[in-house]
Amino acid sequence: MLSSAPVGGLSCMDVTIMKALPSPLTRLCRVLPLVVALGLGACATSPTAENDPLEGFNRGVFAVNDALDQAVIRPVSYGYREAVPEPIRDRVRDFIANLASPVVFLNDVLQGEFDRAGITFTRFWINTIGGLGGLVDVASSVGIQRHTEDFGQTLGTWGVNDGPYLVLPLLGPSNPRDAVGKVVDIFTDPMTYVFGAHGPDWGPYALTGTRIVDGRSRIIRETDDLRRNSFDYYATIRSIYRQQRADDISNGRTKPGSKPSYPGQDGN
Repeated sequence: MLSSAPVGGLSCMDVTIMKALPSPLTRLCRVLPLVVALGLGACATSPTAENDPLEGFNRGVFAVNDALDQAVIRPVSYGYREAVPEPIRDRVRDFIANLASPVVFLNDVLQGEFDRAGITFTRFWINTIGGLGGLVDVASSVGIQRHTEDFGQTLGTWGVNDGPYLVLPLLGPSNPRDAVGKVVDIFTDPMTYVFGAHGPDWGPYALTGTRIVDGRSRIIRETDDLRRNSFDYYATIRSIYRQQRADDISNGRTKPGSKPSYPGQDGN
């Protein structure tokens, strides 16, 4: 959880933790506009309604994650944003997103979303071959838009309940279903084995660290506003996370009026 978990990451104790960090960040990047609609109402919801029986423990972990983010990740990310020109940062983002394509493709298939799997497959090869190894998102420029999937979402489409809300050290907002999904995604990610067999020992850390800093740098202003304007920052993040995961599982096909709409759902 970085700044509250969804905001980014910190340092990790091992490759597994490092590789799992990006998911909360990606979700928060897409849902920050929800804060306007959730606002103070989030804190008015009871722990039972939010399925948060471990709220005392979760708040403690949340506070530690948030403190680490404010002390380390936010300053580093701010420096990165100020020092590195936006076109270069965009190339970094595209490259990292392209590396995630195999995991997205596998989960598309497992969910029976074969049209989306075809989009992921096509995007990967277009960007790998025509986009200099994924440095340029050529596919989006021709109308083939990016989306994300993970095994937590796959379990959700299979009918597995999310279970109680959890805040994990370093990883942020989660639940038992999504925690299991993170582990499966690590073991089905080809990059896990590429680095293990051929890459330098610091490779996974460098890749994940770059992903975290780049993603955090893109939402500094939004997260600062979220922290400033939320009566209860923890409760607001909890509500955003749970609503976003439900929306992720339905691929954005929520019922009209069931939740506030928001821009930026491009799967980044």
